[in-house]
Amino acid sequence: MKIILLGAPGAGKGTVAKQLTQLDGSVQISTGDILRGAVQAGSELGKEAKGYMDRGDLVPDSLIMGIMEARLQEDDCEKGFLLDGFPRTIPQAEALTELLAKLDISLDMVVNIDVPRDVIFDRLCTRRTCENTKCQAIYNVKSMPPKKEGICDKCGSPIVQRADETQEAIAHRLDTYNEKTAPLAGFYEKKGLLKTITGTSSDAVVNGIKKELGI
Repeated sequence: MKIILLGAPGAGKGTVAKQLTQLDGSVQISTGDILRGAVQAGSELGKEAKGYMDRGDLVPDSLIMGIMEARLQEDDCEKGFLLDGFPRTIPQAEALTELLAKLDISLDMVVNIDVPRDVIFDRLCTRRTCENTKCQAIYNVKSMPPKKEGICDKCGSPIVQRADETQEAIAHRLDTYNEKTAPLAGFYEKKGLLKTITGTSSDAVVNGIKKELGI
């Protein structure tokens, strides 16, 4: 399958993507992952991206698209891919449309995961992340707490609330999403690719996507 997953922060894009990869071997691709991968690989594009990242600057779209072009041509993408949280803006969507046409790749659909704002607030405010950068396991103090309070089950490191998951930070992230990313739904709806799936659990969203794909 070749799918773009859209949705506000906390909508569950990453979890849904991981579940979908189990179906047919498609790979999950997020902007952060490909940037980190390019940096670790030491490619020319990766070195250039590292300069921006080290300064705390946003990596320019042109550079992200160059790295995305290289990523989509890697062997593991032949079975399909799930773009998790990319594109984020209309210019990125336009550039991605040109890139996919250049690579002769057709999307199956663009899925907009629609989750009520209050559910997202509750989900993110209660989320905790392992502070070990090599682990980064995610927990929820309500629905999926660690076995020992404050300690990661997998590596024993402390689990913490990320700075961008306080109520104030979440409100700002959602407002930014609504301003810059939400218009993508209209962009892809005009292309006849958009499917909006409403669900507060990843299983419900995955089942909705499977139904749309006929699998």
